[in-house]
Amino acid sequence: MATVTITATVTMAKSRGRPLLRSSVRKRSPRKVERRPVSRSCADAPSANAALYRLMAWLSPAYPVGAFSYSGGIEWAVEAGDIGDAQTLKTWLATILSEGGGFADAVFFVHAHRASTADDVVALRAVAELAAAFVPSKERFLETTAQGRAFLEATRAAWPCRAIGRFAGAWDGPVALPVAVGVACAGHGIPCEAALPAFLHALTANWISAGVRLIPLGQTDGQRVLAALEANVATAAARALETPLEDVGTAAFRADLAGMRHETQYTRLFRS
Repeated sequence: MATVTITATVTMAKSRGRPLLRSSVRKRSPRKVERRPVSRSCADAPSANAALYRLMAWLSPAYPVGAFSYSGGIEWAVEAGDIGDAQTLKTWLATILSEGGGFADAVFFVHAHRASTADDVVALRAVAELAAAFVPSKERFLETTAQGRAFLEATRAAWPCRAIGRFAGAWDGPVALPVAVGVACAGHGIPCEAALPAFLHALTANWISAGVRLIPLGQTDGQRVLAALEANVATAAARALETPLEDVGTAAFRADLAGMRHETQYTRLFRS
């Protein structure tokens, strides 16, 4: 039956003079594709996803700057009894973020970013010099400058941009970590308002990691401290964006003493 039906259909189609198959392929002239020049300048503002990707890479604990080996004086504070649980760790870090080295680093980050964005070599040198001179102890100086130099070397190798090269040519002295990160973010077109809270988050998370190992705390308690300090990080970032370089200052004396006392601490796991 199937054969008879097909034969009849074919015969009817032929009798009416209709083609069994019609080609829908039409010849078209080749489309002209407009080729736009691709800018290779990393000062161009990246997309939100690209900016987030770079920040996550640079501020990750896996980035090769050696952040895991520094405690910022927390090791001495634990031994002295200033820090003994999650609440005292939170209080200590909240003070550093509002009145101590965390806030000063935020200010240096802002001004390094702005000077690099404006290509103001004189201002950038002034920020770099002040940031390196501002640390209160030998080990804290090692902590920020060793990480700063390692950050520049790793970023120049994996994420090169003209701003880092200009900075290297303008300043051959010690480089504090906030200056290095600020210059890189400016060079890659990442806005300061977005990069600064991420930088402060990374600092805070590293301090908490040291506290978790030293007190010791559970991992969940460490995350509770980080969550509780979210507003402190946001406040410190907002203040830093409005603080002139000449007004930068700290008043966290106990934290500064902890950094100094750590230099002669008998048993220690960290370099600061």
